[in-house]
Amino acid sequence: MKPKLLVVSGPSGVGKGTLLKRVFAESGFPLMMSVSATTRKPRPGEINGVHYQFLSEKEFETKRNAGEFLECFEVFGQGTWYGTLRCTVEQGLAAGNWVVLEIDVKGACAVKKQAPDAVLLFIEPKNIDVLKERLLGRGTETEDAMRRRLATALEELQHAHEFEHRIINDDLEVAVKQFIDIIKSKT
Repeated sequence: MKPKLLVVSGPSGVGKGTLLKRVFAESGFPLMMSVSATTRKPRPGEINGVHYQFLSEKEFETKRNAGEFLECFEVFGQGTWYGTLRCTVEQGLAAGNWVVLEIDVKGACAVKKQAPDAVLLFIEPKNIDVLKERLLGRGTETEDAMRRRLATALEELQHAHEFEHRIINDDLEVAVKQFIDIIKSKT
């Protein structure tokens, strides 16, 4: 069974993290979550190499210029970069793991160009109202941040058709089964 690169994307608040935890626990496949690199500073409690690979702007730029990223983008227009290091993915696959990237739509499309055999999965809400409720339920967003997240979510939903697989995360049990069935279909 040749391991694959699984790229999971979808709007913020759709439940990607919850879905992935269940898939990791229940699939029986050797799954490995890729840890993204970033130039942002660690938040309290974040551990380098666990939550992100925290790089200085110079380190990130050097790696970017050397072509060491599968995908990388400056986000929020504030000089903060995020990306997926090619070596992390290659090492995971070489070890026999199915490597999972949880990244945004733009990153997913860039990965597909670099790794055409990657399996792209788009996680979507039942409808935009459900997504709004989930984001509001978090209670962590200012009104302005909420507006930006919803605008981004609407834009990302416009790209769902570009993904090989789409899963509506309305019923978690069904979504987990669909995700695992997709993995099984790739063996």
